[in-house]
Amino acid sequence: MLRTQIQLTEDQSFLLKSLAAQRNISVSELIRQGIDFYLRSQKSLTLEERRANAVAAAGRYRSGKSDLSNRHDEHLAEAYEN
Repeated sequence: MLRTQIQLTEDQSFLLKSLAAQRNISVSELIRQGIDFYLRSQKSLTLEERRANAVAAAGRYRSGKSDLSNRHDEHLAEAYEN
């Protein structure tokens, strides 16, 4: 592991120490877990993954409107009025 220094506000330090104590882990471990969680959530999807997600979403939702493809702008404007 590499050692690094960070600066925290007093509130951040207090809350991290409290949470670490509740979980019975060190503040360093809690920070590492937080960084791991953040990095996983920032994973960039490849073009193939984005396409697969788009294809999977296609046709999943129903608006109940039979003219949605022809009048989408009007329906969108109505939705924002409400």
